[in-house]
Amino acid sequence: MKQADFPITPLLAELRASLDAHPRLVLEAPPGAGKTTQVPPALLDAPWLAGRRIVMLEPRRIAARAAAQFMAAQRGEEIGQTVGYRIRFESKVSAATRIEVVTEGILTRLIQDDPELEGIGAILFDEFHERHLAGDLGLALALEVQAGLRPDLRLLVMSATLDGERIARWLDAPRLSSPGRSFPVRIEHPPSRAQETPEHQLARVVRLALEENEGDVLVFLPGRREIGRAQALLDKALPASIGKDAVGAADRASPPAPGSGGFELEIVALHGELSLAEQQAALASAEPGTRRVVLATNVAESSVTLPGIRAVVDSGLAREPRFDPNSGFSRLETVAISQASADQRAGRAGRVAEGTAYRLWPQSRRLEAARTPEIAQAELSGLALELAAWGVAGDEGLRWLDPPPPGALAQARELLASLGALDASGRITPLGRRMLELGAAPRLAAAALRAPAELHPLAADLLALVEARTPLRGEQARSDDFRARVVALHAWRDRRAAAPSSSARAGVDHGALAAIEQAAKGWRRRLDTRTPASGVPDSHAVGDLLLHAWPDRIARQDAANPRRYTLANGRGAVLHEATALLGEPWLVVLDLKREARDSLILAAAPFDPRRLEQELPQRFQRERTLGWNEARGAVEAFEERRFGAIVLERRSVPVQPGDALPALLAAVRSRGLDALPWSEAARRLRARMQALAGWMPELGLPDVSEPALLATLEDWLAPYLAGKRKLDALGSDELSQALAAQLDYEQRRQLDAQAPESLTVPSGQTRKLDYADGPPVLAVKLQELFGLADTPRVAGGRVPVTLHLLSPAGRPIQVTQDLKGFWERTYPEVKKELKGRYPRHPWPDDPWSATPTHRAKPRGT
Repeated sequence: MKQADFPITPLLAELRASLDAHPRLVLEAPPGAGKTTQVPPALLDAPWLAGRRIVMLEPRRIAARAAAQFMAAQRGEEIGQTVGYRIRFESKVSAATRIEVVTEGILTRLIQDDPELEGIGAILFDEFHERHLAGDLGLALALEVQAGLRPDLRLLVMSATLDGERIARWLDAPRLSSPGRSFPVRIEHPPSRAQETPEHQLARVVRLALEENEGDVLVFLPGRREIGRAQALLDKALPASIGKDAVGAADRASPPAPGSGGFELEIVALHGELSLAEQQAALASAEPGTRRVVLATNVAESSVTLPGIRAVVDSGLAREPRFDPNSGFSRLETVAISQASADQRAGRAGRVAEGTAYRLWPQSRRLEAARTPEIAQAELSGLALELAAWGVAGDEGLRWLDPPPPGALAQARELLASLGALDASGRITPLGRRMLELGAAPRLAAAALRAPAELHPLAADLLALVEARTPLRGEQARSDDFRARVVALHAWRDRRAAAPSSSARAGVDHGALAAIEQAAKGWRRRLDTRTPASGVPDSHAVGDLLLHAWPDRIARQDAANPRRYTLANGRGAVLHEATALLGEPWLVVLDLKREARDSLILAAAPFDPRRLEQELPQRFQRERTLGWNEARGAVEAFEERRFGAIVLERRSVPVQPGDALPALLAAVRSRGLDALPWSEAARRLRARMQALAGWMPELGLPDVSEPALLATLEDWLAPYLAGKRKLDALGSDELSQALAAQLDYEQRRQLDAQAPESLTVPSGQTRKLDYADGPPVLAVKLQELFGLADTPRVAGGRVPVTLHLLSPAGRPIQVTQDLKGFWERTYPEVKKELKGRYPRHPWPDDPWSATPTHRAKPRGT
């Protein structure tokens, strides 16, 4: 395609003029507009560039290669001349390179190594809407370089779907938009059928797309595993599903195309783990007379050109990084795509003509408007290390579109300090700088850099294996012994070396092993070793290396349960029933499934525990601890030697004066106030205080509810527990004193006056008041109240006493707060009923004037 054929072309002159006048620019252009491949060459002759290089960031390796190759082909040059690229473990640049396409992490290294960016005149951030962590960091660093060192540096942020207004405002930059060129795309939501699996629905809709549309079909799937399953299913299903005789996977099928004769059908995969040749083949145009079904990850959403696509089948899923606390890494998880991604995927069907997008989710489902920035949900130890290398203790000083979450950043710094990458003040250490240079995740970099030179080949394999999904398949995939993955890789490698045409053993994914081997080669180069590891490693070699990556996951077998382990971070973990690690006394745990109680170990490796003393001596501690013996109800003291939270040795020592108090208070908090020796007098005092505090808040009485007392144990109870080692050494009288000590003199006087412990009734007897629940209760024999007209009251007359009127035998007769009404209305009936039953007790006709008594009449009267 010539430059004049791209929709972006009319905008290029305005774009150059904008960058002439302003050092920053935001460019919005839809997929297919040509921004990725047409903007960089258009800037090569800009006066401000002055012969320097243009660096363009691409979020994915496959897109970086494809963009560089397309621009080189446009110039009739080989890749690596005017246009080149650099991605992880691969570089195609030369001294003549003026346009360098890089993946996002490469830019961070360029800026960290040379903050003045000598020889670089512009940085282009392509597909910025994907909001990868490395892209956000790269732009934040580039802005600081531009502000402080290179005001002539040009920064251009480009994307098909981004909030251009917000980003332009944040950058204080002009904003340009290209209308692009697209054709109408019909959106369909074909429903799934009863009992139909997602894979079979996909195959059916792909067949429908071939029958209803001309051209090729692009299928979006979340990852390589789903692509492999879909490819195997389509190889079998498509020939039969379109009415042709099956002719085998190699020959494919020849279904009738709408409006044309027969054609060959080719099913191809497109994802980042393919070899360069396979990727190039997938991106090339189909042969005449051939239609393609391209099974792709979201790498095909943007940045790469797939000619001939007329239909899109969208699973609605993608793999995106999420922080996995089980492994300590950000791992790719299958998630629902955003509406912006769905629109961008559908737009692929309208590049060359009208098309159709088939969405494999209900039309009623609502998607999030845009994807969440990776910085908001990823593990941030790599970012924290980069910031430390840049010389900032936090995220201050950098301009972030979305700043990193403070909690996640603090957690990341704690991890880096434990790995030795940061010192006590948060500054980067020499080890931390070497970890950055290696380019691995901080945990893995710490392990690899501590490996002796003779184990660098094995360390390279571990770097590749830990970052990849397990290559084991079938029953072997359930193995929790991480060494099985190493053995599988070495066996596959050794067989290839002996007989290149032979295949590896069953139970493994050959494609996954090939991708892991490619990564291992790159790590061997960085570790300055050429010879790959071979054979079965020593039983402890894998764990001995990896314990430096997960020192917090060092695990020791429990003496009482051989499947249970205690981790150095204090958590418990268990092996599954079919474990391959049963009997191993020490493990380093790489991956686990968190549970409420004990986590399930998914991947681990044994190691030689003598390595802990030799290589991690700073993690050993010897200290005196206090514990609570529930059976004895007493505080105990121990001297412990620990590795993290793992107790290696423990012996009992005497409890020192004053040591027990914190443990006693903790025991009360955990067991509740009922653990204290409450006497009846103490309970009554507390009930009176709590009741009067509610009735007369102006008195300022303390809150003696259980939550309040537990929260203030140090204030009211601690002085009475001082010097004691057991809770039952606290006397009930002391507990009453502790409660009463919270009141000053006036409050105590008011308590006795307004919430008295007892009342003197007309008979002259003193009867206790019960303040346990609601208004106070006075239980008293009816005869003792003769002559009393009104109900007694407390709290300055605000609260009437509830009277439990009793028979001469002490049995309840009536509950009332209206004594006058009782005498008037109810007493005559009570008298009639009870006078014959209790003839020796007075039942006067006029209780108002009768003499109150608590005694019976003398016999014979």
